[in-house]
Amino acid sequence: MAGPADSARISARLNELYERHRLQDETRLASYYASGRGYYPPAEAGEESDRFAICLATVDGEIYTAGDHDVPFALQSISKVFAYALALADNRLEDVLSRVGVEPSGDAFNSIVFDERHHRPYNPMVNAGALVTTDLVRGPSPARKLERILGLMQVCAGDGPLEVDERTFSREMRSADRNRATAYLMRAERMLDGDVEDLLSLYLHQCSVHVSCAQLAVMAATFANGCVNPVTGERALPRPMARDVLSVMYTCGMYDAAGQWAYEVGVPAKSGVSGGILAVVPGKLGIGVWSPGLDVYGNSVRGVDVCYEIADRLGLHVFAGDDEDAMLGSGTPGKVRQAVTPRTPSAPLREHRQPPVARPEG
Repeated sequence: MAGPADSARISARLNELYERHRLQDETRLASYYASGRGYYPPAEAGEESDRFAICLATVDGEIYTAGDHDVPFALQSISKVFAYALALADNRLEDVLSRVGVEPSGDAFNSIVFDERHHRPYNPMVNAGALVTTDLVRGPSPARKLERILGLMQVCAGDGPLEVDERTFSREMRSADRNRATAYLMRAERMLDGDVEDLLSLYLHQCSVHVSCAQLAVMAATFANGCVNPVTGERALPRPMARDVLSVMYTCGMYDAAGQWAYEVGVPAKSGVSGGILAVVPGKLGIGVWSPGLDVYGNSVRGVDVCYEIADRLGLHVFAGDDEDAMLGSGTPGKVRQAVTPRTPSAPLREHRQPPVARPEG
């Protein structure tokens, strides 16, 4: 448990981090996302361009917040973490691996591309793989499966009831053509079976669960703490699930920028197109960042920059030594990283890469 001096230092570092990143790097800003509307250009953004929050939750149960920490937003792809964890808990590992792999795809999250050698989606963090893991959650009905997914999210968050935002869900369902096409193709290829519309509805329901940034940080801290919520003390899943889930998040969680993320930031993370990033520093803390402005990979611009600085300047890279930890430990902060520009991006852009097309994620 942090003492008063430690808490004051952590709060000061967090507020300094927040203030430094309030000015968004517009050179890397590609789009914003809204359910039903899809991706739209930064010039059309309103107050969402100013939304920004950073939250930390330690494995000792301490929570630190800055910015719009209590504003709810949709989990979107971050929900894949919890469906995958539940699929692992419900099934033998070899059965899960026979249906969905653990390899980075190198393609966008909504690509209709499969691991043809093993006849399965590449990993659970792309949409095709997430449809499989949602399908693997056990329950006598879609409603019961959703109840179990929500229950796991609730134990991990530990603060107030989590609910599906039905307005978000209905908008996602109306514009889910790409996910629907992916699911039907997968059923035709015998990667899925059963009712595709029921599965798609369940998947979009889990994506439409709303959380705050503070809740997101506690959810991350639950995985950092071996699947025990550090605030409530409630166990969410068996401890081995943390290792398996975090391993896939580390290599596949940040879409097709995952390799660069693992190299430079070095912590397991998962992003969503609503602008959230859930990041885990095992044994230490969970990080939640929310800012809706997205880069060309569909990751939050501010969120990526904050996590880079936490890893680089504040020493929380998973392979950094404890003496480098300047957030929770006694390390000294390094120099502020040079501002990222289009010529020296944190995740190098491919020249042919364009901003995401104007379609919803689902």
